[in-house]
Amino acid sequence: MSLRLTLLAALIVLPTMAVAQEFITVPRRLSDEAFYRLVACAAPPGGPCGKPEIRWSEERRVSLTVGIAQIDPGFPTYKLGLVDEAIDRAIAQINAAGAYLVLERIYEGEPDISLYLLDTPQDGIIAGTGNAELDGSELSIGRVAIRSRGGEIQEAAIAISRDIQRREVASVVLEELVQSLGLPTDIQSPAYPDSIFNENSNAVVWLRGQDAEALRRHYPRL
Repeated sequence: MSLRLTLLAALIVLPTMAVAQEFITVPRRLSDEAFYRLVACAAPPGGPCGKPEIRWSEERRVSLTVGIAQIDPGFPTYKLGLVDEAIDRAIAQINAAGAYLVLERIYEGEPDISLYLLDTPQDGIIAGTGNAELDGSELSIGRVAIRSRGGEIQEAAIAISRDIQRREVASVVLEELVQSLGLPTDIQSPAYPDSIFNENSNAVVWLRGQDAEALRRHYPRL
């Protein structure tokens, strides 16, 4: 992951399942609060935040739009169907988690959270999206880029490689969408095989337990 801060904006770029990915290793399960701080601001247990907390604004979070911005001709057709289904399923799970935010799927216009389905091989370099945060960066299986200003998320973009495996699609789409909401840090631990934030797995397809609790803490009900 790379983090660049300026006076006007902060850009957070997080690859999924890539060597450069930021994660924190813990030996055992954490309290809800410690888990939340780890995924929200890269705080090790009992330690300070390693990066700033970021969120969608109170006005935008109740009508966040999600949509596919680009489909490369080389992206496998059968995987497109799987991604399409996974987006709807992930949105439904996020909306049902009890957090104070609502995601909406759109098919026209410019979404707040854009997905790019690319003819880029695993570990290849992204090009041709027109998105400055994505182009020129390495793509493992999935990658999310979040542009924020003063702790407020302005936009997010998700890239998915043509080499994503069928069994990974639902998990990767759910993870990337949740991370695009401001929970960008993974956890590495044998105690968390059931978390979408698991650094070493793309197998979890449900937003439950501490994953859902972290989202609720990040966007608490008023």
